[in-house]
Amino acid sequence: MSHEHGHHKETFITKYIFSIDHKMIAKQYLITGLLMGIVGVVLSLFFRMQIAWPEESFEVFKIFLGENFAPGGVMRNDIYLALVTIHGTIMVFFVLTAGLSGTFSNLLIPLQIGARDMASGFMNMLSYWMFFISCIVMLSSLFVETGPASAGWTIYPPLSALPQAIPGSGLGMTLWLVSMAIFIASSLMGSLNYIVTVINLRTKGMSMTRLPLTIWAFFVTAIIGVVSFPVLFSAALLLIFDRSFGTSFFLSDIFISGEVLHYQGGSPVLFEHLFWFLGHPEVYIVILPAMGLVSEIIATNSRKPIFGYRAMIASIIAIAFLSTIVWGHHMFISGMNPFLGSVFTFTTLLIAIPSAVKAFNWITTLWKGNVQMNPAMLFSIGFVSTFITGGLTGIILGDSTLDINVHDTYFVIAHFHLVMGISALYGFFAGVYHWFPRMFGRMLDKNLGYIHFWVTAVCAYGVFFPMHFIGMAGLPRRYYSNTAFPLFDELADVNVLITIFAIVGAAFQLPFFWNFFYSIFKGKKAPMNPWKSTTLEWTAPVEHIHGNWPGEIPEVYRWPYDYNKPGHDVDFVPQTVPMKDGEEELHH
Repeated sequence: MSHEHGHHKETFITKYIFSIDHKMIAKQYLITGLLMGIVGVVLSLFFRMQIAWPEESFEVFKIFLGENFAPGGVMRNDIYLALVTIHGTIMVFFVLTAGLSGTFSNLLIPLQIGARDMASGFMNMLSYWMFFISCIVMLSSLFVETGPASAGWTIYPPLSALPQAIPGSGLGMTLWLVSMAIFIASSLMGSLNYIVTVINLRTKGMSMTRLPLTIWAFFVTAIIGVVSFPVLFSAALLLIFDRSFGTSFFLSDIFISGEVLHYQGGSPVLFEHLFWFLGHPEVYIVILPAMGLVSEIIATNSRKPIFGYRAMIASIIAIAFLSTIVWGHHMFISGMNPFLGSVFTFTTLLIAIPSAVKAFNWITTLWKGNVQMNPAMLFSIGFVSTFITGGLTGIILGDSTLDINVHDTYFVIAHFHLVMGISALYGFFAGVYHWFPRMFGRMLDKNLGYIHFWVTAVCAYGVFFPMHFIGMAGLPRRYYSNTAFPLFDELADVNVLITIFAIVGAAFQLPFFWNFFYSIFKGKKAPMNPWKSTTLEWTAPVEHIHGNWPGEIPEVYRWPYDYNKPGHDVDFVPQTVPMKDGEEELHH
């Protein structure tokens, strides 16, 4: 693509709506992801209030849920399940997957490898618009009279396969499946685009071992997506057949309120296999981009080369491979053969090794660095903290004998929210604070960033740390109320505490939103390379041109982590600076 490409006149529609410029598509993903995040968090506050103060009447329920879903301001029990389901779906797929991969893969892949744009700008635009449509379909299910899907975000049959099973299994469930099918198509188009771009469009000198770790993370994430998303697509398709066309892929002999249904031969456990074959790699589709962003930010703000660059790449690849062969650890209580359980236990515990390599390498990069404590760095260090604390409980859940005791309790919620939810959100926030100047040409307010980090960090642990203990005490998840069990009476106060932390933590996302939207228009103008970083995206001019660089594309001569290199006057050497005579290329 020649650099003259950017000079034709763009209309509002071609520039901001149907744009094929990767930087604009990244912003579209980012803002859509943030708006979906607001919906996901508000839903979680609603059901947390229900758990803390069971069957109380709330004015806010009357306003938002209406008389149909919350008669007299008291939430209906099936609506509680629906809110849990839609919260999980929105956060996992629409906020974390699209917010991290969609935003940062789009923004950084062409800029950091020295490409004019993605391999296919049109396909890139199409992937965003299909994502947007799937968001609209998912949100529209909240307004269906019988309520949205309410079989949990894992939508296990027979609950999800029989429209008469629960109110939320009617039209709401159908809309859920349609939305996910469109979302998967969008993800596949995006992933294929990212893979082709990284393989084919690197600039001169940009070998695979000179790629920043961000690009390695996005590249491997896209490969996992291409391998595992089609499996969820097939599960959704077969479920639609079971629901609407009378097949029985996932249904066996079933009675509903005394009526014998004419299904036979199917297996609900087959659905679990298909779902978790995507569902577990999905965790890494969410966390790997965050790991890439955090590696980049920690190296930049420690003013040191990343420790163990090749070990980091190897661990990304190892995590990707192992993540596709551990899905059975979600199914230890599905009647699995104990020998098979031990195989899944072994492969699950193996993932601890590459994960530990990454954690040690981040800590070693920080060690004795000249650490710059800006908001992006704080969120990156927060990421390392929650990744380690959340990961430790994964060792318990990965062991079949231990997992059976805490399966489906709050212990599981505590584990995956810390390791995947909060950690991925920290990676997302770190990325936003770090690359905001690159996206919008302005700086975010640092002090608001500090407030945002510290309150979020305290509240995140305040919400999810106590859940480990109520989980070990046996409190089951997804229960509308625990008042029927005197056994759990003394845990009620803990649930109130968790809910208060959740409300405060959610309220303190407002300074971030104010900071974000205000700074887009009124923030301080950003210099070209505000963090004194070595990677290519900071060599492109701040004003946006389609094609990224006016004139020639920069050439690359060195790896991306030459910070504080002996023999240089400045503490960072950009990748575009040629090597001196006798200078060695570092590759830890």
